[in-house]
Amino acid sequence: MTSTPLDRSELERYARHIVLPEIGGAGQQALKRARVLVIGAGGIGSPVVLYLAAAGIGTLGIADDDTVSLSNLQRQVLHGTADVGRSKLDSAAERVAALNPHVEVVPHPARITAATGAPIVADYDLVIDGSDNFATRYAMADLCEAAARPLVTAAVQRFSGSLTVLAPHLADAEGRPNPRYRDLFPEPPPEGVVPTCAEAGILGVTTGVLGTLAATEAVKLICRTGEPLIGRLLMVDLLTMRFETIRYRRPKAR
Repeated sequence: MTSTPLDRSELERYARHIVLPEIGGAGQQALKRARVLVIGAGGIGSPVVLYLAAAGIGTLGIADDDTVSLSNLQRQVLHGTADVGRSKLDSAAERVAALNPHVEVVPHPARITAATGAPIVADYDLVIDGSDNFATRYAMADLCEAAARPLVTAAVQRFSGSLTVLAPHLADAEGRPNPRYRDLFPEPPPEGVVPTCAEAGILGVTTGVLGTLAATEAVKLICRTGEPLIGRLLMVDLLTMRFETIRYRRPKAR
């Protein structure tokens, strides 16, 4: 593994990470080497970007084609009132630079699709999907599997959300391939069945909780510590403050 020295200011900045045995100096160097792609600079993407920048991820790619609107600010904490009308990518890059100058931001000002996303995904070590539509979620799952990249995928609705980690290019302890996104959700629901946040509403904190959990999974994967949510779906209900996990597997080949 290539060494990635930390300078004196980085050693001080990340001191609380480095004293953790589960991360340490080697883990912090791994974070510095890491290239992470974040899909969406919105509600879920905001805490993901902020916490990964604070954690010292070396390169953060951010994909988004939207501008900041006033109704975003109730949950999209990456942006401020003065950013209304600006590109979310410009706002995000400015916040990251202010938070941690050691992090490089690579903007991708477009919606990543199955047709266009392969070269972008292949340029990163890990992808976090915080998109708000099923077409992008399925496309990212397919692209990451084809590129053999782990995918952290989060979704929210009103007061609840879910989170899982996909690594179908790897096998579990029994030698069985890890499950795909379609093993969990075989097909998207019919259009119009699941209301959008604009239609149903969303508690701003919900996106913060799920985005922070997604960032946690990314750090664990990069530092190779803990038990990532591979083959497990975490379901969060903030109204009752319940956290439940279900296991799922890839069906056995017939």
